[in-house]
Amino acid sequence: MSKQLYKNTRILSGLIVRRDRVRIPVWLISLSALTIIVAAAFTDLYKNEGERQALADTMKNPAMTAMVGQGYGLENYTNGAMMAHQMLLFTSMAVAIMSILLVVRHTRADEEDGRIEMIRALPAGRLANLNSTILVLVGTNVLIALIVGFGLTALGIESMDLEGSLLYGAALGATGIVFTAITALFAQLSESSRGTIGFSITILLIAYLIRAIGDVSNEALSWLSPLGWVVGSEVFVNNYWWPILLTVSVAFILVVLSLYLNAIRDLEAGFLPAKPGKKKASSFLLSPLGLAFRLQRTGLVAWAVGMLILGASYGSVLGDLESFFAGNDIMQNLVTPSEGFTLTEQFLTMLMSVISMICTIPPLMAMLKLKGEERKNRTDHLLSRSVSRIRLMGSYLLISIVCGFVMLSLAAIGLGAVGNSVMEEGIAFGRLYSAAMVYLPAIWIVIGLAVLLIGIAPKLSGLVWVYLAYSFFVVYLGGLLQLPEWMSRLSPYDHIPNLPVEELYYMKVVILTIIAIVTIALGFIGYKKRDV
Repeated sequence: MSKQLYKNTRILSGLIVRRDRVRIPVWLISLSALTIIVAAAFTDLYKNEGERQALADTMKNPAMTAMVGQGYGLENYTNGAMMAHQMLLFTSMAVAIMSILLVVRHTRADEEDGRIEMIRALPAGRLANLNSTILVLVGTNVLIALIVGFGLTALGIESMDLEGSLLYGAALGATGIVFTAITALFAQLSESSRGTIGFSITILLIAYLIRAIGDVSNEALSWLSPLGWVVGSEVFVNNYWWPILLTVSVAFILVVLSLYLNAIRDLEAGFLPAKPGKKKASSFLLSPLGLAFRLQRTGLVAWAVGMLILGASYGSVLGDLESFFAGNDIMQNLVTPSEGFTLTEQFLTMLMSVISMICTIPPLMAMLKLKGEERKNRTDHLLSRSVSRIRLMGSYLLISIVCGFVMLSLAAIGLGAVGNSVMEEGIAFGRLYSAAMVYLPAIWIVIGLAVLLIGIAPKLSGLVWVYLAYSFFVVYLGGLLQLPEWMSRLSPYDHIPNLPVEELYYMKVVILTIIAIVTIALGFIGYKKRDV
């Protein structure tokens, strides 16, 4: 392609860095600090080989393999092998999400808002904006790789040598780069930022599910997933660099393809055929509720399918749990079942907490859509008519609450249907469904926090994602890292009874529900009074 197509890429790269002068450092510091702190914490928690090997034996069961990835070095579970096994996959997914959001922000989102048209009216090349976005994201991921790599080395942990630490950082950076390329490609194929995010996140979830199924049943299948390549680098064990080179090579091919498609497509157009709209709108669109649902229908359906598949994928490994526990003396000593409950049912309590937090993502996206519509001045058209602010916010809230119920139900249905089909002694669906539904008040509290922020401080509404990430960290890793109890108590998910092992304490559920209602009410009051 002609160099003229890339004219002033450097200037546009500087503009992107200027616009994200807060976002990029926050991502860099958060991800790097999390990795380094957890690595140091592992060293303090498991101080000798015996303790580490006991933990390694508990991580060999199929469900844990599906969740955190194939374990390498389990026979000699050093601090490095433990860190890579338990943290690399989830941190890589966080880096991928960062890349997806930042790429969409500077490609399709800017195109929808008319910024790309303004840029092209200036002496800038046709491909300069996309090229500058890719360069900035590649640079950001390289920074993550270097900070994490040298940060882990600086800890001075014996099993975390320089090569392994740099490979750990490179695995994170490579994941971010390949999903930068994937998102850049979908930015050309899709006609909207919403579609670009939806397709990119779907690919991320599919990559996770393919890797999970492959790690449990057929290792060759895992190599169809970019996340499988990252895990297959066997960081701190064999230190294979070729999966990282494979990941970056695939990213390069996708970048070239996305630049080519960007060069030949019209502005604000996409290559995926858009379904022509109806000549006459349905009566459902005459209400704010109908319009809000129509704007999010495709994304919600995609998430619903994803939650069903997620539940089914975890259900597929439940059949191997009992046999694993039966042949593992250490696991039997560490996890003694309560009377009347199987070891599988006890394991389900942890699994349900993780699934419930994943199921919180689509309801949050549905609620925060209101803020996005306001930012683009689209709510003005509704509020200038006979539509009250309460009715408008209530429409998005209703969709969000129903969405949370549906997502959690589908995940439970997938888990129960597939799990009972592979287990010799299945779990009554009613008990399993109750164990999922009990997390609804926790989801409502997070939704209520989003409503409150939209009502009183819309610019800070993104903090709800930080709170959800914090909840995942303290609930999933709190026990493993032996965090102070007060830290986990700050998350509503920690207050949910672990059904079916524990009894249902109605008072806890009622109190959580009341907190959610109060938070939502304050958000409505703030939204009614503040300037829009």
